[in-house]
Amino acid sequence: MSAFCASALQAGGFKVGLYTSPHLKDFEERMQVNQVPIPRDILVGYVKEIKPAVASVPDLTTFEITTGLAFLYFARSQVDIAVIEVGLGGRLDATNIITPLVSVITSLYLDHILILGDTLEKIAAEKGGIIKQGIPVVCAPQEKGPLKVLQKIAAEKKSPFIEVEQKYPYQILSKSLKGQVFNVEHGEGPRESQFRIPLIGDFQVINAITAFGTLETLRSKGFSLDEVVIKKGFQEVYWPARFEVLRQQPPVIVDSAHNPASMGKLRETIDEFFPDTSLILVFGISEDKQLDGMLEEILPRTTHFISTQADHPRAMNPVSLEESARKYACTTESIPDVAQALKRALAIAETDHLVVVTGSIFVAASARIAWFEINW
Repeated sequence: MSAFCASALQAGGFKVGLYTSPHLKDFEERMQVNQVPIPRDILVGYVKEIKPAVASVPDLTTFEITTGLAFLYFARSQVDIAVIEVGLGGRLDATNIITPLVSVITSLYLDHILILGDTLEKIAAEKGGIIKQGIPVVCAPQEKGPLKVLQKIAAEKKSPFIEVEQKYPYQILSKSLKGQVFNVEHGEGPRESQFRIPLIGDFQVINAITAFGTLETLRSKGFSLDEVVIKKGFQEVYWPARFEVLRQQPPVIVDSAHNPASMGKLRETIDEFFPDTSLILVFGISEDKQLDGMLEEILPRTTHFISTQADHPRAMNPVSLEESARKYACTTESIPDVAQALKRALAIAETDHLVVVTGSIFVAASARIAWFEINW
């Protein structure tokens, strides 16, 4: 959703800051101006500059320091507008220090349950912490329980609450591995507009609709964003490792699914585009994620399972991961190195196979790095 907003704003001629996490390859990706990551020498200079201040404040987290660096970079770069993505939750997140032009809440799923809570309602209460007094809230489709929680918080803060599913009805017209085309009803009449996006999966259309509602809210605040500009921005959006097709034959796909809900969305997209194709799954996960729920979503669809491990301190041991996968009716093996796991998957893949690398953004990132750096 953040990428859609940033791309459209940039297409409209604005100088746009974008703050996201985690990064795919390089740390600098987390803070960008007009889709260009912060230069490393500037980042290093900022780190040296703020080091005395950081030392004077006890127990600052890495994310808090990173958020401060991003805000400093955007201020020094004199951006016209910044798209700021929350790191975790919302209420206590470092990014919540700002008062935004508009708050946006994407569709909620069970994730980070040890921190945010074990129900969608509890998670909604944390996410709703970004709602500020009188500031409009754009809300993606939600289940009834969390929606009521968010509506209550917005009402208490006297914040206009915009449900995109109600205000902007949409219809998907076509889809392929190159992207999707959809219609949106909006404005007086209402009138209908057609958009194209290069990202795959029904949920990406929902992200685009949510971004459209956000941009329409900004337009009501005086930002010059006509429909042509938004269409251009959506069509040019770049967001890798989201059902990203690295090769067509046999197909190789990397995806950042990292919880049961997103794994279910991944399975649905696989079934839609590759309904009769045997799946070779290269899978790695962080220790704090819901392993059983993720495996239940994807393994019944899998023919051959290869567990692996990203170079990350929270990565689960691939041997333990393989043991958890053995109860499902598929062949399993364990290869710790992501590049070698991908190489093994390609070696056994025939023309009627599909290779998917997923489980965490860190595994997806490692696979992309290997793919583009090694001559397969």
